[in-house]
Amino acid sequence: MVPMKTLPQHLLARGLAEPGRVAERHKSRGIWHEYTFGDVLASVRDLALGLHTLGLKRGETLAVIGENEPEHVWSEYAAQALGAKVVSLYPDLTADEVQYLLDDSEATYLIAQDQEQVDKALAILERVPALRAVVYWDDTGMWSYRHDALRAFTEVQKTGRALHERQPELFAELVGAGRPDDIAVLSYTSGTTGKPKGVILTHRYLIDNAHRVMQASGVQPGMEYLSYIAPAWATEQFFAISMGLLVPLVVNFPEGPEQVLQNIRELAVEAMVFAPRQWESLAASMQARMLDAGPWRRRIYEWGIEVGRQVHVARLDGKPVSASARMLLPLAEALVLRPLRDQLGLTRIKVAMCGGSTMAPDVFRLFHAIGVPLRNVYGSTEIGLLTMHQGERYDLETVGHWLQAHPESGPALEWKVSEAGELLVRGGSFFQGYYRREEKTVERIQDGWYLTGDAVSVTDSGELVFLERTDDMRRLRSGERFPPQFIETRLRFSPFIKDIMTLGDETRDYIGALINIDMGVVSRWAEDRNIGFSTFADLSQKAEVAELIRGEIRRVNAFLPEGARVLRFACFPKELDPDEGELTRTRKLRREFLEQRYAALIDGLYGGADEVRIEIPVTYQDGRKGTLTANVRVSDVDTSPQVLRAKQPMRA
Repeated sequence: MVPMKTLPQHLLARGLAEPGRVAERHKSRGIWHEYTFGDVLASVRDLALGLHTLGLKRGETLAVIGENEPEHVWSEYAAQALGAKVVSLYPDLTADEVQYLLDDSEATYLIAQDQEQVDKALAILERVPALRAVVYWDDTGMWSYRHDALRAFTEVQKTGRALHERQPELFAELVGAGRPDDIAVLSYTSGTTGKPKGVILTHRYLIDNAHRVMQASGVQPGMEYLSYIAPAWATEQFFAISMGLLVPLVVNFPEGPEQVLQNIRELAVEAMVFAPRQWESLAASMQARMLDAGPWRRRIYEWGIEVGRQVHVARLDGKPVSASARMLLPLAEALVLRPLRDQLGLTRIKVAMCGGSTMAPDVFRLFHAIGVPLRNVYGSTEIGLLTMHQGERYDLETVGHWLQAHPESGPALEWKVSEAGELLVRGGSFFQGYYRREEKTVERIQDGWYLTGDAVSVTDSGELVFLERTDDMRRLRSGERFPPQFIETRLRFSPFIKDIMTLGDETRDYIGALINIDMGVVSRWAEDRNIGFSTFADLSQKAEVAELIRGEIRRVNAFLPEGARVLRFACFPKELDPDEGELTRTRKLRREFLEQRYAALIDGLYGGADEVRIEIPVTYQDGRKGTLTANVRVSDVDTSPQVLRAKQPMRA
């Protein structure tokens, strides 16, 4: 069992006991660099003592912004070694968003990756008076920068190394002063319903959650893990930063977001966690590859995947596997399944997890069919990981069985479902509150139970079914309730659909949808059919594309109750963009914002219009602002009484 210590205390013990054990790899400028636990300990020690010299004190906050690289993790360990807390920031945040998080977390120091992130810091420096210094670890393009607040990562380490030579016991003394209930991380919510809030994560919390996964997932020491999800997401704090140290794993950092898939192939990783959108993207790329293949190759693909379904998915569902399927599996492996896994870099995958939100069971079945044992993990930043698909058999419609909390974290995890269908949880390391938001903390705890805000049900086998956020369940004028995300996750399985926002409320008679097409896949589909287009807006409004999307919606509608089917739709004339405020940084839809921005289009969709002219403010990549003007096609999925009524002319 993992003892309850701080993460730096575990690092110190690991670095001294196993200094030669490989801890991390990072691909930089085309070369893989390897770091042992001895290397990591030395780097963290030098940085921590350098920050100590700069003035970082126990209880203060250090912010880190940048991609997943060793320096990002070292910065977290170093701050925590001094008793400071860490807030990790998404690298694509704007300067204003960075300012808000620095102010709210009371950050006194910022460690930034490169010139791009330093520029953001310098732009807001005068507006964040608490910020004393900015440390950068990639000096590319930084040779001409001169500012009193700037420090090079290596210079800070050099200062720390000199201090260690003078006081060799100081680092161990500082680390030894830490306690499991010290705040380790402030993990900010996505801000879908208001300003992001900092969730307090203690060392006890991080170790508790790492323990839950370690007990249930089959993860083994020395497994190759891919660190791709930003540490700003709490799940990566559990995996790369906590489990990477505690199991331990070999944590691999890709060269950059654009090289992730290539790097996965090079590494053939054994463990990885993706959000649903990333697994869906992998599935879409697989399907797009099949669509691009010739007729004969496509039939072979389809045959091989069907054999995989008859064996792997059948076993998962507890169904008998036919003798013919068992006999054909080796051939299907050789011709289709193994090459597909190789193309995705998943030839050695043993622990594959999906977390963050729900994903269509069809996506799970596709991965299982090709031999990837994908599992759901469910929880929240506030209360931690709660359930996971465990064992050899589990229901893909669920988010799994309950996890077991660390015995030293507190009482065992308990749950119940309220009369309104909301999941309530208590036990484990539990919710420590929102940073500087006591009133918000009180709102989420009732008689000792944490209110998750999730509508759930439980199967006869004890597996949890996530239905929807309680606030997101919607009701039509008829009183019919429907789960928008349930519909959306199933439609996103289509390779042609990147995002979808369902519409419908108590003032409306039916469900509508706004579709964000996948430009890469749809453009190839159009080119194969000699359909000409010039821009995203042009392609998205083609009659042929409308017919393509109509077919995808009909496929999903067939599995839904009549009152929960999509009846009308339109395609966004531009790709949804977090920089425009249309998506969160975790690529979740900002529904209220989108409903306001596209109000004219939504009114037209429900008013029976076949086309709506809209004007949308946009910001181009070079910073210029402009207006997108487009005529947006509105289409019926099928004729229905509700739609026919909407299309009737108004009578005086």
